[in-house]
Amino acid sequence: MTSLQRSAFDLLDDPVRRWIWQQKWPALRDVQEKAIPAILAGGDVVVSAKTAAGKTEAAMLPLLSRIRAAGHNDQGGFAVLYVSPLKALINDQYRRLQGMCESCDLMLHKWHGDVSADAKARARKRPSGVVLITPESLEALLIRRGGEAPFLFSALNAIVIDELHAFIGSERGMQLQSLLTRIEVATKRDHIDRIGLSATLGDMELAAEALRPGNGSAVRIIQGMDAGNGVQLQIRGYLERSGELDEAPEDATTSDISDHARPKDEFGIPDAVVDDLFEFTRGRRNLLFAGSRQKVELYADRLRGVCSDQRLPIEYFPHHGSLSKTEREDVELRLKEDSRPTTAVATTTLELGIDIGDVESVAQIGPGFSVASLRQRLGRSGRRPGKPAVLRIFAIEPFPRKGAHPLDRLNLGLVQSIAMVECLKSGWCEPPPRAGLHLSTLIHQTMALILQTGGIKPTSAWNILCSRGPFKAVDKKLFADLVRCMASPENRLIEQGPDGSLMIGEFGEPLTASHEFYPVFATEREYRMVHETKTLGTYPLSSPIARGETIIFAGRRWKVLDIDDRARVISIKPTKAGMPPYFAGEGGAIHDQIVVTMRNVLNSDERFKYLNRKATELLGEARTAFRELGLDVRSILSHGNGVLIFPWLGTKKVQTLTLALLAKGFEAGHFGHSIEIQNCDVVGVKSVLSEIAEGSVPDERSIAERLAKPCIARFDDKLSPELMVLVTLKERLEVTSLPSVAASVAGEGHMIEA
Repeated sequence: MTSLQRSAFDLLDDPVRRWIWQQKWPALRDVQEKAIPAILAGGDVVVSAKTAAGKTEAAMLPLLSRIRAAGHNDQGGFAVLYVSPLKALINDQYRRLQGMCESCDLMLHKWHGDVSADAKARARKRPSGVVLITPESLEALLIRRGGEAPFLFSALNAIVIDELHAFIGSERGMQLQSLLTRIEVATKRDHIDRIGLSATLGDMELAAEALRPGNGSAVRIIQGMDAGNGVQLQIRGYLERSGELDEAPEDATTSDISDHARPKDEFGIPDAVVDDLFEFTRGRRNLLFAGSRQKVELYADRLRGVCSDQRLPIEYFPHHGSLSKTEREDVELRLKEDSRPTTAVATTTLELGIDIGDVESVAQIGPGFSVASLRQRLGRSGRRPGKPAVLRIFAIEPFPRKGAHPLDRLNLGLVQSIAMVECLKSGWCEPPPRAGLHLSTLIHQTMALILQTGGIKPTSAWNILCSRGPFKAVDKKLFADLVRCMASPENRLIEQGPDGSLMIGEFGEPLTASHEFYPVFATEREYRMVHETKTLGTYPLSSPIARGETIIFAGRRWKVLDIDDRARVISIKPTKAGMPPYFAGEGGAIHDQIVVTMRNVLNSDERFKYLNRKATELLGEARTAFRELGLDVRSILSHGNGVLIFPWLGTKKVQTLTLALLAKGFEAGHFGHSIEIQNCDVVGVKSVLSEIAEGSVPDERSIAERLAKPCIARFDDKLSPELMVLVTLKERLEVTSLPSVAASVAGEGHMIEA
């Protein structure tokens, strides 16, 4: 206790200190020691530390002291607005903060879709203390009761944003930044302190800019350095299937071969993976991140089947966004409060800080797509003193077969897993993406601001949302173009009144009247895959796809003929190009640094102690193939009737180069970490790449338009083709990188900096 008395503890208000004593903490955590004086001093602060390092207390202890020092009980209005991305997180934080607020004689309110109308009405009538709220509920409050904003928020001492990293660079993050600006404008405040709580990010300056757009340099950054309990990590290797292949007839087509190459297991999950998962998790408390919702259900089903076969109680439960709230909460509560062994098989739903207590280990199928995500998952275990965090990655690679695609020989899922672990060990993490135009969210915020104010002049709207708010990349001319687009005869989202004020239009009224208007995120779009008149299935279009591109679906290659975004139909035709590569995972944007590290792993002889024997064997085979293919000295190689290009760069740059080659007349497709081009030779491809390197880059518009109209954000379908091109170029492609990327590939060199 003496360490508390000689630390930042002394700076806190008496009731706050009394509460800490009651918790019997031996000392403040490192992040708390650093954050308390910074937050007490005032100003914007980002508080960053690993999961379970005490970031919430690091923010709330000094804020409660500030509230008491300001005599907030004598003022009307909430003192702290605490914004969290999930309702479940708010429920957790409510339980966590109750005693702390009671000790300071301050009210604590939670506000989200599951909170009763009576509770919200009481909070609105006598607002005080701390209110925990989601962005969507805050949006609903401003839209439906915009006139009450000064009464509710004028006395705000600070705004806390929990899980800041979950908002950065996303449409939802832009909405939140806009909401905070609208509160400052509504309350006629030049500045309300913002406190961002975040897991460690690769570029904390960008995190600061995300907290206070346009003035990130003034944000103080606090990084906790708690040592933790150590890490135990292993990557385990497996082959895609456990049985022998059926013999395929000599005259088999690509489709026939694909059918014969399927594993004996009906779901494609190796028996060895299920056996090992069961051995490592049975009788314990674990998280298993399986990838897609479909894979979550498949792995949960297989593991539950093992329990039934062995006449054991069921201890494996799926957890994903398509399940009901009750189903998800039952799993969370069982992990947190039930002593029975439990493994939650999840998508990304349990990555964030939902309180599920302490889990003994974390398992992951495949590499995932970001080091940031890997770090979050790792932080879910090892919270108990003296217990290390435990993470096992299960890398499943294709069974080696005659005529296999070169990609299959490189075992890139395993190599990517190794690269991510090496990045994690070095302390590297993806930097937050820089803000784009986010015109879809600007459409939403323009309508929301009209509803909040009852009508607003275009210049005032631009000043609030763009000049002062987060949409700083949108100048007055572009905003005017967007307003005209919203008011166009086909959209009619808004209209202009006689006095020039913007009002909600004919088609905007039913849209904004629905409760579904408050979120800005779009649900995943499923497109029907249609060959001639036959529907082959559905395809989740979560990333841009181009006309003319080759894709893989149902074990076959197809050429994309057209994309009808309104009907959500992708028209395709078969394309003969030999055996398609094997894909174990779903789409996701990979950072340049990860792919550069992958090449370094393949091009070295370093041994990694965290690989099991099979993973070490598979890495050795991948390195042999890497050198036999000549990829240690070149980036382009012949394959079938075409070529393969290995740029060894991230998803955006590879996607952009693929589109540029399509614009140059090539039949190109982006598969994994490579570009495959049909009906060409190495000399012809090198010649075109050299032209691009020397500045003969296809017109930006022709590149962007090849993505058809990829409606990824919620209101993308309301944008004109011209505005959609701007968004695509700014946010989804890297056209300016084309000359350097092409020069690197054509010259058989490799870009040193990711």
